[in-house]
Amino acid sequence: PITDPMIALGKQSRQSLRRADRGARRGVALHDVDAAVREIGEVAALSRRSLGDVRAAVSNYREVTLAGELATGRELLRSAGITAEMPPAVDVADDATQELFGWVLREGLTNVVRHSHASTCTVRITSSSVEITDDGTGAAGSCGNGLTGLAERVTSAGGLIEVGPNRPSGWRLAVQLGTGTSS
Repeated sequence: PITDPMIALGKQSRQSLRRADRGARRGVALHDVDAAVREIGEVAALSRRSLGDVRAAVSNYREVTLAGELATGRELLRSAGITAEMPPAVDVADDATQELFGWVLREGLTNVVRHSHASTCTVRITSSSVEITDDGTGAAGSCGNGLTGLAERVTSAGGLIEVGPNRPSGWRLAVQLGTGTSS
């Protein structure tokens, strides 16, 4: 999801590029090496600040909790005009599965919003499973990087991930722990 920090990073990157271009033109056009050096110094400072912002955004992005993803997912679906049927609490999942199930929700609900054209999305969570279904188009397609990464996480936790069209319509992402295989 695009967030305010990501928008700010984009603006800072464009600003750095403009300054670098302007500094290069000044240095060449005016043969003013000192001005070019000052501009490059400002670009370097801006780039360092942007890098710090990227690191902060990535560290926050990696902090995943099931409760947080349920809250974020509920708002994400609402803002996309998709009716959400989600559990109000996450106490059915134990501490060992909370983070993994949070990743499942993050990836699954992002895909519902981006690709499904759904009007309803249902999330079911048990102590050993998560299932996300929608009533969208359910078009067949290849798994992207997000689902591939999720499959790696699930498999390394000894679980099974199933992704594909849901019958009679829509899409389904299901994760079951304790099975040791993946399809």
